Parts: sequence; structure tokens; C-alpha cells
Amino acid sequence: MRLERTESVGSAEPVDSVDDGRAERRLPGKRRPKRSPSGPRARAGSPPRPLTYAPFGERPLLRLPQLFTGLALYGFSLSVLIRAELGVNPWSVLYEGLARHTSLSFGTISAVVGVLVLLLWIPLRQRPTFGTGANIVVLACASDLGLHVLPQHLGLPARIGLLAGGILLNGLSVALYVGARYGPGPRDGLMTGMSAATGRSLRSVRTLIEVAVLAVGWLLGGGVGAGTVLYALAVGPVTQFFVPRFAYRSAAEDRA
Repeated sequence: MRLERTESVGSAEPVDSVDDGRAERRLPGKRRPKRSPSGPRARAGSPPRPLTYAPFGERPLLRLPQLFTGLALYGFSLSVLIRAELGVNPWSVLYEGLARHTSLSFGTISAVVGVLVLLLWIPLRQRPTFGTGANIVVLACASDLGLHVLPQHLGLPARIGLLAGGILLNGLSVALYVGARYGPGPRDGLMTGMSAATGRSLRSVRTLIEVAVLAVGWLLGGGVGAGTVLYALAVGPVTQFFVPRFAYRSAAEDRA
């Protein structure tokens, strides 16, 4: 018996497999049948699903419901995180801080900030799409609706549950609306535009933007807490888990 080194599916690390000498015998003149490229190994080697903009009229009956469902759930997830009262994501910290100094609702402020962010697209030569406008409107309505129906000042166990559920729902909703491929929202477009203009990575640009937004929101009185940190650590992996399951792929891309 001898050990051979083989590559594990889905892992960069090699693992040991056992060869006990009982290899399949091949008769002279016969070839082993070719295996079809299916199964976990083939799927693991398949290219990632694209997330760039796809034409508006391409399968709208599939993509439009996914877009609006994702945006509505995203807005609702923001209200869930607010009602948890354990800290919210950086942009929501800014919205909460601004809400303390104006008579506008959380959703209305998110829409106003979204429009102002779009003005920053102009020097970055970014162009809004249908998904950009839908992002502003649906998020504002869904977050205000969620704040209207969800109860306030719950006990700590319920608030912890809301925090965990809100982060999970947030990651799922991002995968849904991004996967519909109708274009980025205002904040995402700002990130990609600044990355292209400066040559810096998306990760560093996003970190810079969100730290700045978080600082301004905190100074204005927005809610920062353990939930803010947990959101920053968890929402990326959650979104990454769901994206391959909901990213739209055209027939031409499947054939490529």
C-alpha cells in the first residue's frame, strides 16, 4: 500500500489518498471510457458568474422580480438592524445621525444621500442605470416600512436575534439585487468609480469610504456598537455564500 498526493476539491491544500493496489485492469486494445466533465470537480473549476450590467430587456420576467425583491429585503434588513439597537452598518450610522438633526425619516434621508452620492459620479464618469434609480427608491420605502411595523425596545435576547437575522437577510438581499445585474446602487458605484480613478483596490477604497461615513455618522449621533463590528466581519462571507446561487447568467455566457 502506498500514499499518493492528490488535490482536494474546493481546497488549495493537497490531501493523502490511499492506493491499495486494486487499480482497475484494462484489457489490451480497449480504452478506458472518457468521463463527462460533470460533478464537483468540474463545477469547482467553472468560471465565476459575472456580475456586470446585463441589457435591460434580457429576461426581464426573471431579473426584475429578483431585483425588486432583493432591494426590498435590503431596505427591510436595515430596519431590522436598527430595531436590534446593537449597532448598524456604516451608511445607516450616517442616516441615523442625520435623522437626529432633521425632521426627515430614515428612508427619506437614505434617498437624499443616494442622490447626493450620484452627483459624485459625474467627475468619476459613472453612468446610472435602471438598478441605480430603483436602489434609491425601493430602499427608502422598504426601510421606512420596516421601521413602522417592527417593535421597539425589545429584550436583549430578541435584539441579538434581530441582529443575527438582519445580517443574514442583508447578505442574502445583496446577492439577490446584485445578481440581477441591473447596475450598481449609488454607494457601490461610488466605490467602483473611485477605484477605477485612483487605481486602488476595491477593498481599500470601500474601507476608506465606510470609515469616513462611519466617523461622520458617529459624530452626528448615529448608533455604533458591537453590531457594527459584527456586520463588517460577517456580511461579506454571507453575501459571498449566496451570490453564486442568484447571479444571473445568460445563455451565451453559459456556452462560453
